Amino acid sequence: MSNTILNSIQQTIVNYFSSGYRINVPTEKIVIQKTKTEFEGDFTIVCFTFASIVKKSPDAVAQELGTFLIQNVDHVIDFNVIKGFLNLTISSAYWLDFTVDNCSTPSFGLTLIPDKERVVIEFSSPNTNKPLHLGHVRNNLLGHAVAEILKADGFEVIKVNLINDRGIHICKSMLAWLRWGNGETPESSGLKGDHLIGKYYVLFDQKYKEQVLEMVANGVEKEIAEKQAPLLLEAQDMLLKWEQNDLETRRVWNLLNSWVYDGFDKTYNTMGISFDKVYYESNTYTRGKLLVSEGMEKNVFYRKEDGSVWVDLTEEGLDEKLLLRGDGTSVYMTQDIGTACLRYEDFAPDKMIYVVGNEQNYHFEVLSLILHKKLGFDWAGGIHHLSYGMVELPSGKMKSREGTVVDADDLMKEMVEEAKVQTTEKGKIEQFSEAEAMELFNMIGLGALKYFILKVDPKKNMMFNPEQSIDLTGNTAPFIQYTHARICSLLEKSGVEASAFQSMKFPKDLEKAELEIIKQLHEFAATIHEAASNYSPALVANYIFELVKLYNSFYQEKPILKETDESKRNVRLAISQLARITIKNGMNLLGIEVPSKM
Repeated sequence: MSNTILNSIQQTIVNYFSSGYRINVPTEKIVIQKTKTEFEGDFTIVCFTFASIVKKSPDAVAQELGTFLIQNVDHVIDFNVIKGFLNLTISSAYWLDFTVDNCSTPSFGLTLIPDKERVVIEFSSPNTNKPLHLGHVRNNLLGHAVAEILKADGFEVIKVNLINDRGIHICKSMLAWLRWGNGETPESSGLKGDHLIGKYYVLFDQKYKEQVLEMVANGVEKEIAEKQAPLLLEAQDMLLKWEQNDLETRRVWNLLNSWVYDGFDKTYNTMGISFDKVYYESNTYTRGKLLVSEGMEKNVFYRKEDGSVWVDLTEEGLDEKLLLRGDGTSVYMTQDIGTACLRYEDFAPDKMIYVVGNEQNYHFEVLSLILHKKLGFDWAGGIHHLSYGMVELPSGKMKSREGTVVDADDLMKEMVEEAKVQTTEKGKIEQFSEAEAMELFNMIGLGALKYFILKVDPKKNMMFNPEQSIDLTGNTAPFIQYTHARICSLLEKSGVEASAFQSMKFPKDLEKAELEIIKQLHEFAATIHEAASNYSPALVANYIFELVKLYNSFYQEKPILKETDESKRNVRLAISQLARITIKNGMNLLGIEVPSKM
């Protein structure tokens, strides 16, 4: 019911201009906002567009429209006009009905049956030469949260992962393990498979740099040394053998990748991330090469003297883009072309969303142009790059080759451990069993990490300060989680079942503090819609934070269980129940669990 009155107001405005002026006003031209706190009213309608259409002043149109809405929309009881803005006042009866009708609905704010387009969203996309790090954490949390928010807004969502399991970087790890690994395995080393292989990726870089320095010391120019170092040439040769299906190369590749996949799965499980389908670059790049060949036949791609294949995008304001190297091996663009086509064949989505950092903005602009304009796939017009800002450390950018990264597994473990220390120090777990305590530590630690990252607008770069990230006070998940637990305790003490609210006695009028929090609760579905439209979980995170602050003020200001007036006690319990549901549903959209006791 949360948007019923807004829909009614919107449709009544359409009818007003249709019947009174014989003008069709599209619904997207009708802007209804929450009234600013300094003005009287609940909803504000911007009338400037209407004024230009009917050739009247904005104030005159607002006066006419306000009168018409009072006459034709239930619960619109008053209005005022301020400089072309029409402020509507809604009856207490509406806000009360809204609260009572929804406080026994566990799915409040969420669309359970898809009624919009089908969307495929790709996120994570790790390389099998290293474990997931802090940058991947932001990617995974963002992708998962956007997928859940889109679902809650009515989209049919398919979550996919593309594992980059082939290429020169994979060969570097393989070569280092063959040279210096002495048969080391996850079991013999005690390391997760992805951590073990990441160790050899770093080792390759160290040995490679030593060779380059040695060559430069012997008179070779640095630029030439970097291209001709024996280790690099050997890795390039290994990639060629891989693409030629050399049995031994493939055997080592399969073995090392199997270790990494197992490591990734454990990390995803801890993070609470899952996928509907996983693609592998080793399977999709061949489709990409086939499409490049078809592009050659259509003369939309061309071959240079060295045998490499390119696409010319200078007419589109870009430059030339490599699609196949001179030795026939593929590049990232090749496999992305192939993967997109396979994905469309699998799901026929209306939109494909790629959650990838903003350093790849150019790559996805090129991908869309190649598929849509050069190869002529109409569906490629639905490609969208969800570009997000980088995560940096106080010491600077992270570099996987040099091992200067914040490891995802270590970070999550550290957060849980810090939650354990702080919670234990505050004496909050005396009544918890060991298993319950551990579950709580995980909820608090991982919730703090997720909220810290997701409350930042995706487009913004963010500084990750490990010390600040584990501060469990202020605008944090634990603050929100504690409020949820407080409400659960309150409702349990009240002895009132959610189903009982429908038959309770309530007051005719609501007090200001009650109205404020009900109006915030009323915004939940609209916030989800806005977050889905902008692919921004930060909007949900900050909405919940504001709701929790309002509720805590309400809780301090108004007695609930000690209220002697039965009708007032009932409405405050109903508000508390709806706030609890909203906090839980909102946090779940961010992948964050909330405890019932804390």
